[in-house]
Amino acid sequence: MSGSERRICEEFTSGYYGLCAIGGMLSAGTTHLAITPLDVLKVNMQVNPVKYNSISSCFMSLLKEQGPSTFWRGWAAKFFGYGVQGGCRFGLYEYFKRLYSDILVGSNRSFIFFLSSASAEVFANVALCPFEAVKVRVQAQPSYAKGLVDGFPKIYTSEGIHGFYRGLVPLLGRNLMFSMVMFSTFEHSVHFLYHNVFQRRRDDCSTAQQLGITCLAGYAAGSIGSFISNPADNIVAFLYNKKADTLVLAVKKIGLANLFTRSLPIRIMLVGPVVTLQWLFYDSIKVLSGLPTSGEVSMDENVDGASSAYKMED
Repeated sequence: MSGSERRICEEFTSGYYGLCAIGGMLSAGTTHLAITPLDVLKVNMQVNPVKYNSISSCFMSLLKEQGPSTFWRGWAAKFFGYGVQGGCRFGLYEYFKRLYSDILVGSNRSFIFFLSSASAEVFANVALCPFEAVKVRVQAQPSYAKGLVDGFPKIYTSEGIHGFYRGLVPLLGRNLMFSMVMFSTFEHSVHFLYHNVFQRRRDDCSTAQQLGITCLAGYAAGSIGSFISNPADNIVAFLYNKKADTLVLAVKKIGLANLFTRSLPIRIMLVGPVVTLQWLFYDSIKVLSGLPTSGEVSMDENVDGASSAYKMED
């Protein structure tokens, strides 16, 4: 039975975009849940840099003061929040990429990747923001709330809707840039690996090879994206924990150099593997559904790389 006969839906249909959204939701939700302990360390290092000046000191201090359970604080907000974000991020990216490709025929593919990921990320962050507000508060202030169930009503009662969206602007600043760099890097990395390294069409590679390329491209995308978006990530943690009331004040308190360097090592440790696993799970779901793995590859249509599907214009 051929791959097309096993497909549960055709590409670029409503069923396809729904499948991409479900794949993105499952992959993002489970991977973010798995790295909750590292996220707890990251948030505390961002909010209390004097007390927690290294990964090891932060780990030992939290373990001694609050016990092992503290490393799973905020797990529900991460699972559901980043699940919703992942569904919007991946599903809408596929939709917008097709839409803009049809509207902006002949446009530079990098521009299409940037525009599509940015459009999808706006919706993804509006959905994520309330969950992120609870997660950061719970992780950095253990006495504030136990988790998602009591954290949501407590923020709403004391701060209203504004409390959930206090960090929306820096969150967009972090995730818009991250998403644009991540998707574009992934697309270009997939193309490069097939065209210059393996020098084969995707259909000529085994499923394991295709998923291996997905992992390599995913790791490159996550690592580069985490570096670019680190300043905004520090600002988000500062604002949600009321270490500063405004964006400008947060930047002044953190310091320009610290914006780029504070918590960067642990963030790269977090984001690189997480994005790799997300792409692996996401593409595995696609493969099991009879669909091709992600990324545009000119060699799928023409071995000499001249396909118009991935025409990189100057």
